[in-house]
Amino acid sequence: MTSDAAATLKSAIGDRSAQIGIIGLGYVGLPLALAFAESGHRVLGFDTDPAKIDSLQRGESYLSHLDGGRVRRLVEDGLLRATADPCRLGEPDALLICVPTPLTAQREPDLSFVVGTTEAIAICLRPGQLVVLESTTYPGTTEEVVLEILERSGLACGRDFFLAYSPEREDPGNPNHSASRIPKLVGGVDGLSGALAEALYSGVISQVVRVSSARVAEAAKLTENIYRAVNIALVNELKMTFQRMGLDVWEVLDAAATKPFGFMRFNPGPGWGGHCIPIDPFYLSWKAREFGRSSLLIELAGEINVRMHEYVLGRLQQGLNERGKPVKGSRVLVLGLAYKKDIDDCRESPAFELISLLLQQEAIVAYHDPHIPRAPIQRSWRGRPALESVPLTAETLEASDAVLLVTDHSAVDYELVLRHAPLVVDTRGVYRGRYEKVVKA
Repeated sequence: MTSDAAATLKSAIGDRSAQIGIIGLGYVGLPLALAFAESGHRVLGFDTDPAKIDSLQRGESYLSHLDGGRVRRLVEDGLLRATADPCRLGEPDALLICVPTPLTAQREPDLSFVVGTTEAIAICLRPGQLVVLESTTYPGTTEEVVLEILERSGLACGRDFFLAYSPEREDPGNPNHSASRIPKLVGGVDGLSGALAEALYSGVISQVVRVSSARVAEAAKLTENIYRAVNIALVNELKMTFQRMGLDVWEVLDAAATKPFGFMRFNPGPGWGGHCIPIDPFYLSWKAREFGRSSLLIELAGEINVRMHEYVLGRLQQGLNERGKPVKGSRVLVLGLAYKKDIDDCRESPAFELISLLLQQEAIVAYHDPHIPRAPIQRSWRGRPALESVPLTAETLEASDAVLLVTDHSAVDYELVLRHAPLVVDTRGVYRGRYEKVVKA
């Protein structure tokens, strides 16, 4: 095939006859699948989790921030289907890869999901397909890893099939930034691939920004998250420093934020969470070593954020000590498992590390999270006891020796907590001002 393949695909994209395959139906893939289906494309979703497939086939959403009615309508209209069968990867005209890119135990990139998915695509790859990687990764992955695997099929990129990178920019639970309204970066491994990817997303996303290459798009995504990671580390360090000085970091930030230029506010917390910020910066620092560079600021930011658990636990210990109690044997109620407020996403949440540290010190731990009734399995949670959310009542609070506020969900009655908890360790600045029973962490 020649560039005629590109013309045929572009025409199918334009008249919505192109079928879109979304590989990985989690917090990135499912919103993207809904956006394409609602634009009139037929969408075939792929996932290895049979529970997700079954839910979608029934027209149900398994993500609380996505309206189940949207899923049901799209399934009933025949625009959204789901499968666990990789042999069907040859059916869609465009395949969008939305699989995890975690770190190894040594904090090096783990591309096993990307590699495994790409190998499955290569088996079914046919002329005229467009493949787009959306998973966050280091610059060069699309060309050095994905392209090399796909061309084992005997097909040539830019002639027989097309390949691009377009980083996900999801913000779960934010109603102002849905998948179709967040500007989309697109970079192809060649000009034709970039143009086709731009055309694909332009029919669904309100603003598409085409860059010169897949590498630029990959680097831009990492830059976005590194910027956040470094600034989170900065305010976390300021929090610890100001606490020693007897200053309230939240009051300081409120004051600094009155400046209308040259300052962008970030808030401190108990550490970092989510699938992006605790992971993505290390992808660039790892890749930088290949070019003889040390990413000192990235590594330092990571060290500060990773060690926030120790600081928070130290503040909890101090609060208990002042009340004549050791951590061992104390009843600690953790408020919030999610990595941020008002969602049920607890990927890489600092709550799990804090709970693990408390259990190691033989504390008696319970948690309350209105969005997470049962603690899911996490890589950092293997071998730990199963936990279920306990009711937040006056009796529960009074039976605790300390309440550790990790996630500031809007649905929590913080006045109730303040009235009945003997000690509150506040990592989110919920309680402004000074309270005898509140320790700020």
